[in-house]
Amino acid sequence: MSAAPSTNGTLPRQAIARLIESRAVTLAMPAAPGQFQPSSIDLRLGTQAFRIRASFLPQPGETVASKLDDLILHRFDLTGGAVLETGCVYLVPLLETLALPPDLAATASPKSSTGRLDVFTRVIADGVPAFDQMPAGYRGTLYAEICPQTFPILVRTGSRLTQIRFRRGPAPDSRARIVDLSVDLASLTGGLIGYRAKRHTGVIDLDKPGAYDIADFWEPIHQGKGRGRLILDPNQFYILASKEAVTVPPDEAAEMVPFNPLVGEFRVHYAGFFDPGFGMSGGGARAVLEVRSHTVPFILEHGQTIGRLVYEPMTERPDVLYGADLGSNYQGQGLKLGKHFR
Repeated sequence: MSAAPSTNGTLPRQAIARLIESRAVTLAMPAAPGQFQPSSIDLRLGTQAFRIRASFLPQPGETVASKLDDLILHRFDLTGGAVLETGCVYLVPLLETLALPPDLAATASPKSSTGRLDVFTRVIADGVPAFDQMPAGYRGTLYAEICPQTFPILVRTGSRLTQIRFRRGPAPDSRARIVDLSVDLASLTGGLIGYRAKRHTGVIDLDKPGAYDIADFWEPIHQGKGRGRLILDPNQFYILASKEAVTVPPDEAAEMVPFNPLVGEFRVHYAGFFDPGFGMSGGGARAVLEVRSHTVPFILEHGQTIGRLVYEPMTERPDVLYGADLGSNYQGQGLKLGKHFR
């Protein structure tokens, strides 16, 4: 086994494979086809799930398991599949566990298809009082906290809602390359500027791409008299697109982060990872924005800055890039719903 390079940055898929060989990452079941991405690995749901009373975080020194006795409403098996209802909070131990070396930390994020279904998903680790963060040297179990917001979903053992990246060295700081993203509410073709999720729909099976009609789950939003403006209704979920075309070079990875929490009462950050090679074919791809307003109606204007991409170097170039080599779902995308819709 070749030695891992010492360069700081995000590890590519071949370096993640080395982590598995060295048991820094342990898979309870053999890797699934397509589980490795250019700069991350998908995390898979385990064999059982817990419906819990509320979201929580363990404090330093506490395990997640030690908190569950007071929180579990019921437990159920996932091997044959189970429906997760909207508005409920679930906790699922994952098939992947970590024994990271002292110079390696990890960060998790929902997969793009998970974010586009308005499934609020975060990873919890023992003794870590922050979501989606595994500090350098972390050793232990990983758990997915799952709360479907709009659509009930069907999942099973092996379903992949989240992904994890590994970083050597410090997180990007103010010196990192940053690109601001604005919302496109005027220039998309055919007058279509977005989609609003319908309520009280059927169940979506997370493991069945291309299985559902758009009209059964989404209302299209077209330009109207308020051209270049959209009023977000409270607690409604929208799919919009960035005005800018995004590219991620082969030697970099990127993550979408909120532009500024003080500029509006809405959320735009569900699935944040952008892989090396994203948008490189065809002159770039739009970033899809998963937007939810909070307690008050909020007006979005065409060109308003609502997010930013923070770029970080790779420790080495991935052996496979995002795009045709992986059969990637969103390469060259414009305004696009998740892969589950036809």
